Amino acid sequence: MDVRQAEFIKSAVKPKDYPETPLPEVAFVGRSNVGKSSLINVLVNRKNLVRTSSTPGRTQLINFFDVNGSLVLVDLPGYGYAKAPPELRKQWQPMIETYLATRENLRAVVLILDIRRIPADGDVQMLRWLDTYGIPPIIVVTKCDKLSKNEQARQTGLIAAAIGRSRKELVPFSALSKAGREGVWQAIMESAGL
Repeated sequence: MDVRQAEFIKSAVKPKDYPETPLPEVAFVGRSNVGKSSLINVLVNRKNLVRTSSTPGRTQLINFFDVNGSLVLVDLPGYGYAKAPPELRKQWQPMIETYLATRENLRAVVLILDIRRIPADGDVQMLRWLDTYGIPPIIVVTKCDKLSKNEQARQTGLIAAAIGRSRKELVPFSALSKAGREGVWQAIMESAGL
């Protein structure tokens, strides 16, 4: 996708705070520190549209971003380990679930997995949850630059087996080299009907 414009719309916690827009939305979700913010920044060709941090759990609200006036990318808080107060982390799950279950213009969810890690229970639960609600997942494996081609192939097989999916459903990606950017965009565009 040729990204001509990408801008922050607003942050929200509850449905009444979501932006009123008819545009299709694609949400991004994954464990804390999986490279979610970096992925979005590479997709829109901006270094700091989405704030990145080496500290897990920095995304604490639902953040909406307009791309070319034709699509909204939605950054959801990470799940799993996060350096945030426990009471705040407890609020994230219902906030994420409410968004996913009620947002009518949501077209797909990009589930981000670290290629170096076997998916955790939270990742598997998220996939089941998306299946239950009929939300198509786009499964992206990040940090591919950290492994050799042979290691990537081995890990992709292990990840696919752990989540019960075909290897072909996994889109490899590296924020460092930008490899896989077009594959991720293609999956997003198809899901969003663009």
